[in-house]
Amino acid sequence: MKWMNTIIRYRLWIGLVLLALAIFVNYQTSFWPSFIIYLVAVILIVGHFLFGPMRLIQSYMEEGDMEGAKKVVEGIKFPGLLIKPMRSVYYTIQGNLAMVNQDLDAAEKHMKKSLDLGGGSLTKQAEGPNKLQLGMIALQKGNQKEAEAYIRQAIRAGLPDKENQAAAYLQLCSIMMNKREFRAAKEYFRKAKSFKATTPQIVDQIKQIEKYITRMPG
Repeated sequence: MKWMNTIIRYRLWIGLVLLALAIFVNYQTSFWPSFIIYLVAVILIVGHFLFGPMRLIQSYMEEGDMEGAKKVVEGIKFPGLLIKPMRSVYYTIQGNLAMVNQDLDAAEKHMKKSLDLGGGSLTKQAEGPNKLQLGMIALQKGNQKEAEAYIRQAIRAGLPDKENQAAAYLQLCSIMMNKREFRAAKEYFRKAKSFKATTPQIVDQIKQIEKYITRMPG
């Protein structure tokens, strides 16, 4: 809804204008005629700092506009004031943006901050994907032991869709292949294929692994 996004984008300024109007009405008349204006102004201003523009950021990311999402994120000057679930989402988005820029250290730092917040339904929903991301980061850094631990934790925490689940099992398959645990590698590969992922990158990975996994012992 565009009108809702417009309000979220400008609610601080709308709130400040309404606050000034409430003070003017209060001065000209009395408190009670200005009460509703005060109330709306306070709701808008407090909402800006407690909830932030997460809806706007989500819209940009769904459209693949990472620059737009980055600008909105950079506009959040006091993330510590966000309520805990929103702060968790904020750090998750920061981590995703860092991953896009291949800044693995920053991505890891933000993802861990998101997980450390704990609690809340929004945070719980992000736990699995965040741990999967941390596993991917550990793999890229060459830390297979840590990667395996995070990916297993991600699967236990729950992943939101078949694409993420397929990606998790594919990574476990690769780790098992490197450890020469071929039977486990084949089992994880079978599970990855069973999700019938459609993301081109995952489909390509499956095709590449399939070329030689059947020739493995075990």
